[in-house]
Amino acid sequence: MTKSYYYVVKVQYLGFRYHGWQKQPDLKTVHLMIDKTLNFIFDGKQKFKTLGSGRTDAMVSANDAAFELFLNEPLQDSQVFIDRFNYYLPQDIKAISIMEVDDKFNIIQNPKLKEYMYLFAHGQKSHPFCASLMTTFRDQLDIQLMATGARLFEGTHNFKNYCSNATDKGVYEREVIGCELIENTMFQANFFPSQSYILKVIGKGFLYNQIRLMMGTLVKLGRGDINLNYIERSLISGNNEVIDYIAPASGLILNKTDFN
Repeated sequence: MTKSYYYVVKVQYLGFRYHGWQKQPDLKTVHLMIDKTLNFIFDGKQKFKTLGSGRTDAMVSANDAAFELFLNEPLQDSQVFIDRFNYYLPQDIKAISIMEVDDKFNIIQNPKLKEYMYLFAHGQKSHPFCASLMTTFRDQLDIQLMATGARLFEGTHNFKNYCSNATDKGVYEREVIGCELIENTMFQANFFPSQSYILKVIGKGFLYNQIRLMMGTLVKLGRGDINLNYIERSLISGNNEVIDYIAPASGLILNKTDFN
């Protein structure tokens, strides 16, 4: 198709019943449902293509994700489009905004900051309704020690140990602009436990499973399986500390995507 008009669409979704963002054969994904809905509302009268700003894994949710919409004809009314799009999208996906951009914008390469949050509780059995959004770690965890450990990830480090399926050819020097473990005051529900927590991580880009491996390492720290020195050593180039606990996916939320 001739891609003459370009739009960035922001979306939210609950990832619990999806096999991630990217289309996959015979699997229900967020990108698949978005394209199916667009195909329905355009009804063959408008050619389109969509491209996500990045991928989220199976069961990972998003509060502020984005995709680029390429059209061969302009939208006549952006708000009418958003309203119609939301009317037909599944209940666990919602479009929140649309912005026109030019042909120089590249949703993959354009500089951006991403903020991820990992929502969790510990030391109890939570209400089953929590499972779609929050991970509950059964052991009692030392939250204060975990908060100290989270700060060790800030800055530029070698995160090879925090990348699943890492090879010798990858680029693993990454900057984590912010990393803090705080009490959860953002996500609330009457079936949530009385106390829950968030690991908040901000950066320009992350490796495969990086944040879930960081969270898993902090859980091991909170259980007393490792110490702070273990985390410090794991971030040094050439160190091969075994980072073997990937925290469950359902607690991870892409909370914000900011384009420069």
